[in-house]
Amino acid sequence: MVEQTKPDFSFARWRLAVFVDGCFWHGCPACARRPASNTTYWTAKLDRNMERDHEQTERLRKANWTVIRLWGHEISRDSAECAARIKKLLGPT
Repeated sequence: MVEQTKPDFSFARWRLAVFVDGCFWHGCPACARRPASNTTYWTAKLDRNMERDHEQTERLRKANWTVIRLWGHEISRDSAECAARIKKLLGPT
């Protein structure tokens, strides 16, 4: 695994890294909202989270890993579909 990158699940044989990103903490474009108070703190915190997500994804891709990021709401709504997406990337086992 690439140093300083810790996916939620990894499949080393297939070089597949899976991240489960919470909508609030990782800035889901569909449903994340920024807090109305203490905006200086939260803007910096949440922006850094998204920047780190991008850095981790790029680091893994440069090391020839496939990266899939799933939003928390995707798993809540249809975990079977999320599992199918992962399985498709794994191919025949």
